[in-house]
Amino acid sequence: MSISRRDFMKYCLSSAALLGLDSTGLGTLAKALAAGGPNVIWLSGASCSGCTVSLANRIAPADPVTDIADLLVNHINLAYHTTLMGAAGDLAVSNLKTAAAGSYILAVEGGIPGAFGGHACMLWTEDGKEVTALEAVKTLAARATAVLGIGTCASFGGIPGGRPNPTGILSVKAATGKSVISIPGCPTHPDWVVWTIAQLLAGRTPALDSYGRPTALFSRKVHDACPRKEMDEAKTFGTMGCLEELGCKGQETRADCPTRRWNNATNWCVGAGSNCLGCTESGFPDRFSPLVRLKS
Repeated sequence: MSISRRDFMKYCLSSAALLGLDSTGLGTLAKALAAGGPNVIWLSGASCSGCTVSLANRIAPADPVTDIADLLVNHINLAYHTTLMGAAGDLAVSNLKTAAAGSYILAVEGGIPGAFGGHACMLWTEDGKEVTALEAVKTLAARATAVLGIGTCASFGGIPGGRPNPTGILSVKAATGKSVISIPGCPTHPDWVVWTIAQLLAGRTPALDSYGRPTALFSRKVHDACPRKEMDEAKTFGTMGCLEELGCKGQETRADCPTRRWNNATNWCVGAGSNCLGCTESGFPDRFSPLVRLKS
């Protein structure tokens, strides 16, 4: 479904709570979108593309119903994204170079391999030379108006950076030395990405915690808002009760999953009877292993 730019402005005005913007911020956002939207360059390093899949599955909770494809195609100039763009080969690289010559937001999904001179991950070929993810993020981060680490792999290393980390995975911040807005999660919640971009387009830099995460999204521990918090400990999965004794990491994990939930607010990990795995935290998965403790 495709909606007009006017309808999208109405959607923004009806979504102040979701986007965390007052009327002034929404007005600035509307002006930015009316001007054609920003260039967004999205690079994919060492990852499973799960954050792209999560983002592509987003459906807005307000009318008129809009999805992330409509937002990216009709309202933001997604100049480069290997999964979602139509261009390929030299044309795709040309589009990237054109976008990089102006103002752009750099979004990076996946960890950045630093071993072997970065040659464990190649992003494209230019003038007969393969460009590594390490080289690409360093070059593009230097001129970006903002750099986003999409998902835990980009934010902290994540699963690709787990022991023994043979490719020397780095976070985007470690690879570039630049300030990065980290939006962790395995995968990240699509609303977190949309919220952050909306803040930037409205001329606001979100307050960040010591890990670079927006405090508006990652300040409260999962356990504090969990509906199982006051229940007795569950002895086995599939029964009601707090899952801490079975390995739930909610007391160590900061995210708004219990109140935001996933798949258009349908459910979330603990609501489905699973542990919180701590996926929005630095050190995931190694620091939280074993992820499940089974009772004998």
